[in-house]
Amino acid sequence: MSSGPAKRLYSDLPVWIVEDHHDVVCHIYRAIASRHLPLKDIKMVHLDSHPDLLIPVNMSADTVFDKDALLSELSIENWIMPMVYAGHLSCVAWLHPYWAQQIREGQHSMTVGRDSSTTTIRVTSTDEYFLSDGLYVPQEQLENPKPLRLDVVKVNPVKPTHKTLTAGRTEENTCAAKHPRTEWPGAGEASRPQPPSDRPDTLQPAEGSTAQQSTANKTGETSKEPGRGENDDDDEGSTHYVVKTLLSVVTETEPYILDIDLDFFSCKNPFKEMYTQEEYTILQELYSFRRPSPNADQEELSECVDHRIHQLEDLEATFADLLEDDGEETVTRWAKNPGMASLAQLVSSLKARNQSPDYEMVHQAGLTCDYSELPHHISTDEEIDRLISAVELVLKALPKPTLVTVSRSSLDEYCPAEQVNWIQSRVLSVLESLYGALDLHKDYENTTTGSPDSQPQAS
Repeated sequence: MSSGPAKRLYSDLPVWIVEDHHDVVCHIYRAIASRHLPLKDIKMVHLDSHPDLLIPVNMSADTVFDKDALLSELSIENWIMPMVYAGHLSCVAWLHPYWAQQIREGQHSMTVGRDSSTTTIRVTSTDEYFLSDGLYVPQEQLENPKPLRLDVVKVNPVKPTHKTLTAGRTEENTCAAKHPRTEWPGAGEASRPQPPSDRPDTLQPAEGSTAQQSTANKTGETSKEPGRGENDDDDEGSTHYVVKTLLSVVTETEPYILDIDLDFFSCKNPFKEMYTQEEYTILQELYSFRRPSPNADQEELSECVDHRIHQLEDLEATFADLLEDDGEETVTRWAKNPGMASLAQLVSSLKARNQSPDYEMVHQAGLTCDYSELPHHISTDEEIDRLISAVELVLKALPKPTLVTVSRSSLDEYCPAEQVNWIQSRVLSVLESLYGALDLHKDYENTTTGSPDSQPQAS
């Protein structure tokens, strides 16, 4: 008996490299249309310093059924969930470095559907990541529900004593280390950047080390997989832990997408360089998220979301108004609103540095500092090597993916521009060593450097 159209196989593994992460969606859709990927229930392994699991807040749910309209609505932080609602994705494993902790570790089961009251896409997860963006609704309020399994899996660098698998793989990488900073090549060429001299070495403690367990105890986190013993192999973040989790997600017989954002290996919060510490502190106050109680019932959760939605709407309206007129009268009027007393101080500080502040960008920055800050961790060369080796060990234990998508995230500065080409070269070297010949597409070479779309966005 036939179970449907026969699955097609690529002769060489396709690797699509884009600049902005949401641009991978069109390549995923093309693989679905060509029957290399199934129409529904696709699984994705997603390596990134950011979950990218938000939802276009005001987009009609039915937009997902119009590809061109959907692609025009997507952004770097919200490209995955619309594919879940469309039925294409049903399982996402978010692999994150230790400095990215936006969603709690472990397996999450949730439903993504059409909110009957607003016709937008919403989700049943009560994790703060979704609550702080006002995206939660109760199950009974969703139409056309689609299940999503989300596995949040920490990946630690290999131990310093572990020989990096990628070291010395090519003479090109060895020679690239000799280039001084002023001779870094252009896009697509491999070069080894020097780590920032003003940054202390903050390498993650080795897997299973006493230092790692001590740090976990201080933060209230556990470094052990629940129900496991003291074996280092089972430590949260270890290669064994990651592989075991992923093998419960992907199988030899099912196609899956391997998606890699290069900021997984080194990550900046670009907003930190745009604003002073004082301004950033004020934004954290203005956009602070009032958490529900740990055992909140549905009524409290709904009230929390309603309050958050109104708070964000007021802040958006405030900065939109300031774009038109940021005079004292306008600022004073908005500062009278509850929780906005520090607005005048913020505007004064911004105008002291720039007479015409970009208030739309200020609002985007504010959206990133609600319940937690965006990750900011510029890795040293050694740490990048150790992370790449950890990823190689994980991928070696998994079945071959059907499609690989890669995001550079360098024009908006989430991946440091001085490191991105070298990281990309190392990642491609790993993929080629594991999977053989690659059908490589550098889609980002069509991206215009410095275009308006390359400005940082909330992630």
